[in-house]
Amino acid sequence: MSWLFGSALRSTMVAPERALAGRDDYSYTVPTTHTVLGTPLAGPWPDGTATLYVAMGCFWGAEKAMWKTPGVVTTAVGYQGGFTPFPTYEEVCTGQTGHTEVVMVAYDPAVLSHEDLLRTFWESHDPTQGFRQGGDVGTQYRSAIYTTSDEQAEAADKTLADYQPRLTRAGFGEITTEVRTADEAGRFYYAEGYHQQYLDKNPAGYCGLGGTGVSCPRPTGA
Repeated sequence: MSWLFGSALRSTMVAPERALAGRDDYSYTVPTTHTVLGTPLAGPWPDGTATLYVAMGCFWGAEKAMWKTPGVVTTAVGYQGGFTPFPTYEEVCTGQTGHTEVVMVAYDPAVLSHEDLLRTFWESHDPTQGFRQGGDVGTQYRSAIYTTSDEQAEAADKTLADYQPRLTRAGFGEITTEVRTADEAGRFYYAEGYHQQYLDKNPAGYCGLGGTGVSCPRPTGA
């Protein structure tokens, strides 16, 4: 989506002191219900629901990949990992907020394990590209995993370690995915309503999502 506003995106992270000031609240109304799953975007969700935040380039296609995964309760797109409070999409596109385009995934770990969700994440994009994803260039397109539990963090480390050798054998470079806790990454800010479930509302819309064609290892017999 880097072409939408016709401006070159930064290829280096903005320093916190140079980030846009932002605001104290949303400047737009956030929808309450997922247009595909019919579930609330911000809860409440069933007991036991886990949340994980992932970034893999343009969040339009990334969200669709997540909501299609069995065991997912709801998804929403937004901005996280930067410095500007309550940013707008236009501000994120300047590269001056530090945020990446994130998909919040709420899911049932009894149906969809942390590892299997992360395998879908790894296989759905190229995690070796740094501040870009395909033709989308800029810090907002960086790959990221923001965890909310120790179990998720362990699964992220394990699946990354399992995936790297396969990527290397296939001729890809080192994984550049940013892995840290959601607390460290900072608040998840919901994106504007027109971005939520964008490819459901616009089936022929732009989708820059593309994997490497390399599968992430699964346990023997899985």
